[in-house]
Amino acid sequence: MLTLDTDLQLALDLVGVFVFALTGGLVAVKKRLDLFGVLVLAAAAALGGGVLRDLLIGDTPPVGISDWRLLGTAVLAGLVTFVFHPGVERISKVVRVLDAAGLATFAIGGSLKALGAGVSPLAAVVIGCITAVGGGMVRDVLAGQVPEVLRREMYALPALLGSTVLVAAHQADRMSVAAIWACVGLVFVIRMVAVVLDVHAPKPLRTGELT
Repeated sequence: MLTLDTDLQLALDLVGVFVFALTGGLVAVKKRLDLFGVLVLAAAAALGGGVLRDLLIGDTPPVGISDWRLLGTAVLAGLVTFVFHPGVERISKVVRVLDAAGLATFAIGGSLKALGAGVSPLAAVVIGCITAVGGGMVRDVLAGQVPEVLRREMYALPALLGSTVLVAAHQADRMSVAAIWACVGLVFVIRMVAVVLDVHAPKPLRTGELT
């Protein structure tokens, strides 16, 4: 079983939590929710994926609701968005970059924790992807909109690919800190290329309006 570096896991989680909480807070602000609503959507976006991950691997209670550092980071990001949202919105391009970083750290961190829990390779890949996109889906459902993962530039696919490469490295006994950060970088780069080039996952061909 993989021996997980808890400091590395925490660093990955904190980066992802703060970034996704910013995106959750921005969605709430655009929906004109009050302070409580902003904090709820920030926490849902930041912690939802990690909670789903922990429930799937049987790590209860999930760290997303039991670790004050993660909760505090989500609340802090929510407050920052609530107070300074005009400034955050003006740097939306930076937020997109940070969102890609959050996607990468959550995907790889999720797969790492799943491997540490001794799940199968396939399960570790799936759990990594769920960790990366789960919070955003919960956020969008609460906000009453189609989850962005289903309609934005390629989003889940970079997470899925990065998790697959990480698990393959683990199966080949090539796991190292360098390999972990390389996988984070892989997810980040693919996501940013998709954003810059406006690359989407394939959609079904339209053969006429459905009735």
